Amino acid sequence: MGTLLGFDYGSRKIGVAVGQTVTGTATALETLHLVNHKPDWQRIASLIEEWRPQALVVGLPLDVDDSETDATQPALRFSRQLEGRFHIKVYLADERYSSFEARDRLGHNAKRLEDYDAVAAKLILETWLNEQ
Repeated sequence: MGTLLGFDYGSRKIGVAVGQTVTGTATALETLHLVNHKPDWQRIASLIEEWRPQALVVGLPLDVDDSETDATQPALRFSRQLEGRFHIKVYLADERYSSFEARDRLGHNAKRLEDYDAVAAKLILETWLNEQ
């Protein structure tokens, strides 16, 4: 498939990562802040233009019992908006524990708290890649 962009959608920030299907690996790119409670569509468009992904992967927040959380519907809405705006296939990936694992991996090495969101996006994308 080629290049993919992964997103960890949150109520205030969106972590972004890029990955390759050939290697099955991903790299944390950056964390975007919502603008007026909406995704920074300009920056997302720039990232899509720069990386030219064949598909997008959005983390789907679920509870330990597979039920929806308060964050599930906003993440689903974001994934539909991505597909509608950019006409690129969007896949969903289970993101349970991605934020906890990101914090665990970074520990106190994170330069800013924002590093966690981009690393969480990396983990979400790698999870999806490993399941393919």
